[in-house]
Amino acid sequence: MARRKKAEEMATRVRNLLAMDAAGIMRRLEARRDEMFALFSRLRSREPLLGTISSRYATGAFEHLIHLSEQEQAVVDHFYERLDELRWYFTYTEDMPGTAQQIFSKLHKRLEESYRVLVVTLGPPVPPDGARVVDVQAVRHEGASSETALDRPAAPTRRRRA
Repeated sequence: MARRKKAEEMATRVRNLLAMDAAGIMRRLEARRDEMFALFSRLRSREPLLGTISSRYATGAFEHLIHLSEQEQAVVDHFYERLDELRWYFTYTEDMPGTAQQIFSKLHKRLEESYRVLVVTLGPPVPPDGARVVDVQAVRHEGASSETALDRPAAPTRRRRA
């Protein structure tokens, strides 16, 4: 039982590290999108493009990833495969900046979709303050004899911190 609990704790930590890495990549892509192409155009350097998509946890050990379920492994692999497509393009493109930005938009949309699936599968990363964000929604129970606060129409779903 203790071994199983330790394995699940390890899987939880691996999920969080992967979620943090993916969130960081997506956040940098969004924040630097325009600037990285302006720098690419002006400096003719690929570093602004490649630095933006660098992975902090790219050296994750296989021994740690085996703690994830097969479905989680497949989702993680798919996200990093999409990221690798973007990295390959940035590394070897001979396109002019305008064309590179158009190709990036297509590849970025594919990466965003993979990221959405990753977040749904692994969960969002734990924020630095340790508070988890959860969706809260009232549920109606049929067969209740008297109306209670939970039985009344609920306000739209809101995100709250646990």
